[in-house]
Amino acid sequence: MEVPRQGRARNGIYPDVRVPRSLVADEARFGGKTEGDCLAGDLIVKDGRIAGMTLSGDTGKDLGGTIVTTRLVEAHCHLDKCFTAARLDFAGGTLLDAIAAQVRDKANWTAEDIRRRASRGLEELVAAGCGLVRTHVDWTVDPVTPSRTPLAWEVLGELAEEWRGRIAIQRAALLPIDVFSDEDAADALAARIAADGGVLGAFVFDQAGRRENIRRMVQTARKHGLALDVHVDEGLSPELDGVDLIAEAVLAEEFEGPVLCGHVCSLSSISGDELARRIERIARARLAIVSLPASNLYLQDRGDGTPVRRGITRVKELMAANVTVAFGTDNVRDAFCPVGAHNPMQSLALGMLAAQLAPPVGRWLPCVTHAAERALGLSPTLLEGCSVDQVIFRRAGETADLLAHVPATAPGGWLELS
Repeated sequence: MEVPRQGRARNGIYPDVRVPRSLVADEARFGGKTEGDCLAGDLIVKDGRIAGMTLSGDTGKDLGGTIVTTRLVEAHCHLDKCFTAARLDFAGGTLLDAIAAQVRDKANWTAEDIRRRASRGLEELVAAGCGLVRTHVDWTVDPVTPSRTPLAWEVLGELAEEWRGRIAIQRAALLPIDVFSDEDAADALAARIAADGGVLGAFVFDQAGRRENIRRMVQTARKHGLALDVHVDEGLSPELDGVDLIAEAVLAEEFEGPVLCGHVCSLSSISGDELARRIERIARARLAIVSLPASNLYLQDRGDGTPVRRGITRVKELMAANVTVAFGTDNVRDAFCPVGAHNPMQSLALGMLAAQLAPPVGRWLPCVTHAAERALGLSPTLLEGCSVDQVIFRRAGETADLLAHVPATAPGGWLELS
């Protein structure tokens, strides 16, 4: 959240705080006392930046106090669709059923409607301590004017300017993959997206011709200097091969990226040598993966009875292969997920449960902080040298408290420099 200018501390010490060790590059140089997955001590601020920690006699007396983190990153959500569930003629179904229901709801999408709903989502993100969000925007291509932008793209662009200084907003165009079969149309779209500082994205499922269109998408992104962000393999059939085709195209085209792939649920239906081969290719192509547990748990393995498969991607195996993995919120109270809030910490909590990630919680905080930044193609923000304006203070004794709806407070609020 925005720090009041008069409250910004330039030099001094915040006494008796903890920082998660996973958010520090060099523990020995940073200082402090090791306490589980945190470093404890007095936080040093020099020229408005975190300089490290020192110890005082009172440090670590108990588990009360404050935990300091970098601001959170929401790597994947849909601010154009959020908070529409109550008005939908839909009550649960498959992914394709949800897509159809959301398309019908677009008749209600006025500029005022989109602005109201998206602003509510942004308020939730800022309250959660989020400093950066990437929102996907549904983009139906006009055959007459391919570069014509959707209303939601324009409204979210206006909101990006209005919210500047509180939260950074990235827009990713969610296009049908077959648009890339028309080179002129794809070029016109990409030029407009690049002019707006956006990200090129698509929905890849089981479409005919997807291999060639994925190759053309990568070529288009390279031509226009665009990052890629693809919804891919959002299903449990082992026949879904989109992420493998993306890795193949990235390697063949020597595309430098960044490339972020969302969902990738079908990896959970593959095992043995084939799984190892696909993950090796993902790693070699330097693809990043964002797991979206809320919508995948809700939509995948849907039938008449209770689902037996979790629907999320191979989080542990990808991490073991040094693939950058983030967790994202995805859909909030729309056709794809009827519950939830825009809060990366809630997504991390759900991801830990769904993927059975063992504690301590601090090990996984990068999935909604600096690893999520890396997934978006940005330089990761660690606590060393971080501006005090870009950190969040929370009343918490241990990192597990961070997932328990602990309010975020910016420096200059209730904490005082000594």
